[in-house]
This record gives sequence, C-alpha cells and structure tokens, in this order.
Amino acid sequence: MEKKQYERPIIKSLNQGLMNKFGTRTEYMPVTHIDGVAVNELLQNYGSPLFVISERKIRENYRNAKRIFETRYPKVQFAWSYKTNYLNAVCNVFHQEGSWGEVVSRFEYEKALKNGVPGSKILFNGPDKMDDDLKVAIQNDSPIHIDHLDELYRLIEISNDMDANPRVAIRVNMDTGIYPMWDRFGFNYENGQAWDAINKIMANGRLRLVGLHCHIGTFMLAPSAYGIAASKMSELALQIKNRYGKIISYIDMGGGFASKNTLKGSYGLGADSVPEISQYAEAITSALLNAGFDNEELPYLYLETGRALIDDAGYLLGSVISNKRLSDGRRATIMDFGVNIMFTSFWYDHKISPAQEFGHHTEDCVLYGPLCMNIDVIRENVTLPPLKAGDHVVVHNVGAYNITQSMQFIALRPAVVMIDMKGQPHVIKRSEQLSTLEEGEVVPDYLSKFSL
Repeated sequence: MEKKQYERPIIKSLNQGLMNKFGTRTEYMPVTHIDGVAVNELLQNYGSPLFVISERKIRENYRNAKRIFETRYPKVQFAWSYKTNYLNAVCNVFHQEGSWGEVVSRFEYEKALKNGVPGSKILFNGPDKMDDDLKVAIQNDSPIHIDHLDELYRLIEISNDMDANPRVAIRVNMDTGIYPMWDRFGFNYENGQAWDAINKIMANGRLRLVGLHCHIGTFMLAPSAYGIAASKMSELALQIKNRYGKIISYIDMGGGFASKNTLKGSYGLGADSVPEISQYAEAITSALLNAGFDNEELPYLYLETGRALIDDAGYLLGSVISNKRLSDGRRATIMDFGVNIMFTSFWYDHKISPAQEFGHHTEDCVLYGPLCMNIDVIRENVTLPPLKAGDHVVVHNVGAYNITQSMQFIALRPAVVMIDMKGQPHVIKRSEQLSTLEEGEVVPDYLSKFSL
C-alpha cells in the first residue's frame, strides 16, 4: 500500500460569513498537464527548471486579436515584437499566422531576415540604430521609425550617399492622461517637436514619410489612453495632408496591452482586472474611424502587440529544493529557479500552481529562488500546500520577456520546449552548458597557468 504524505496539523482562523467578491481561492489548484502533456514527464525528459511554450495558445491568441481588430477596422496589420520573445520557433508561429516583424536592434533585425521575413515587412524601431543598421534597413526597404533628430540627420546624410529614398515614420510621444508620461522616446506632440521633425523631412525631400508611430507605455490598464493617442495621431496625419498634400499610409499604435498577470500591489487578480483586448480595439479603431479620414484614404493600422499575445502561452516548470522556517515563523520554500530566469517576478505576482495532487491543507509562504542574493524572491506571499523537496510547480504567464531578459548568473539558463498543435513537445532551445558560458572568452597566455 502506498505510503501517504505526512502533513503537519495547522491552526487557521476561519472567516465566517459570505465569500469575498472574488469567490473562493483557486490559485493553488494542481496543474498536472500542459496541452495534454504531463508536467512530470516534461521535467523528467528535459530537466528542471524548464520553460514550456504552448503553440496552440499562441495561435488562439493571435487569431482572436486579429478577428477583434479586423471586425472593427478594415485595414489591420500585426507585427510581432521580437524583443518580447525572440526564439525563432516562437517568431515563426506568428509569421505563419501572417504577422510581420518589429525589431529594436540589429541582431533582432538579422533574426527576422534569417527567419524569412521580407525586409519591407520589418518595422525598425528603437533609439540605438547605428549607421550600418540604417544602411542595411535602406537596402532592404524596411520602414525606419525615426526616434530623434540626430538619427534624422544621419539618415538624410546616409540616404544622400546611397542615393536612396527610404521609407520612414517618426515616433511620436504625447500626453494621454497616463503618468509618468513616456516622453523619453520620439518627438513630443504637444510642444511641437513632432511637427519640427515632419517639416524637416518634407522640406528635405530625400526621405519618404509614410507613417506615424507611437508607443504610449507598457502594461497599460486604461484603454481610453489609446483612444486619446489614436485621435492625436489621426489629427497629425490629417494636418500633414492639409499642409503638404501627403497621405500617410499607416498609423502604428505600438504595443503595451496588458496580459492577465497580476501587478504587485494590485487589489484584485490580473485575470479579473486587466482589460480585454476588445476594449483596446474599440478605443483605437473608434478614434481612427471618427477622425475624419476619407474612406479611401484610411491609414493602415499597425499593431506591435507582444505581451498580450504570448504571456499566457508560456509556463515555467520547477522543483522544490528545500523548506525552512524564517525567524518570524513564516514558511519559506526554495525553488530551483529564481529571478535569473524569471525577471518579471520583480513586478508581477505570478500565479503558481502545484504540479501534483495534495490534501486539503494550505499555508501562506515565501517562495525563494536558489541564488546567493537576498533579492531572489519569486513570491513574497503565496498560498500553497506544504510542498516537500522534489515536488514540482507550474508558474503561469511567463511567455513575455523572461526568456529574452534571462541571465547566466549563478545558474545557467534552462531548455525551452514548445508543445505543438498535436500535443507533441519539441526542444526549441537547448539548456546551456559550461561551454555555452565560456564561448567567446579569451584567456591571455600569461594567465593560462598558475600554481597553488
């Protein structure tokens, strides 16, 4: 007969009365399978910790967002944000669904080209474009989104040298009622910087102004802010037509839509408080359609949505190393993953589920990672069953930024597995080895030998 797991008795206060408005607690219900594949099997085959990506969820998210925007606006084009998750397998799922590429660096640009994205369908953003980057973008006919005047002047000079007429847009920042305002990037709308850039482009005649771009913030919880931004962008496009007779081909509203994660300090869970993507779509498309464009001159709506399309398609599987009691009596559980590979734990209270069945006892605890640093806290407070060493957990909504922002600090980065539409797992990034870390290192001869 199988020996039952011992669970120590716990004295807990009972709150008599009605449930709170969020209902009963369900965060700690067990998750034993992902897309039909057993968590234990994944960890046994690919090691712990392990990132898992659901291809099915990516495609569902993309098709849902595309349907929502296209039913509200006739000309919509998504461009996958490479910085959100630039694993080639992930990017190619989005490209198969029809998404273009949006990049903010040279290596991301080269990744998109290597993946087969035509240069004309790669939007090149970011403030750090070097001269060689601009030349490559011009050669590939990529839309270049200009971030500042220094870039504008360099681009004009390079275009003259190449005798080219590149397609450009300017990034515009503005007051949308959300503070602090994102005015570090691009040209300000209210103080005239945007018009200054536009006038310089139009007067020079070398660059072809085809679009306007904005990205008003990140994890935006107010869809109304996008409506304000879309109205100001439309007004700018219409003024360009009135002054110069120039029709703007597209308005790029960037990204920043929130995922279902729970921000630290939030009163409710993200699943209950984060706007639906239809609310963002309604605000943006209504503003564009009501701006006064002639129907035949409606600009394309470009969207660089990243987090909202990938976050809930990503999981991090891990194992318990040990348990201990802190000096104040709190239970502390140490996991085999930490902030080195789960950077977003600094600003999210990620949902964490046990990966095996358990009894009816639960306890609030602190969840730590394995790193030798005091800030390696995965959850400052989370309700879980009394997990023992060797038990497994599933961390939800980690598909955005964790893989791209992970680091080789103390522990090497784990493998990444994608589960395909048929429930078959595929390794899309191998786990790192010591040779991975040392690749590129060079030791001078005089340091190659020593005696202790």
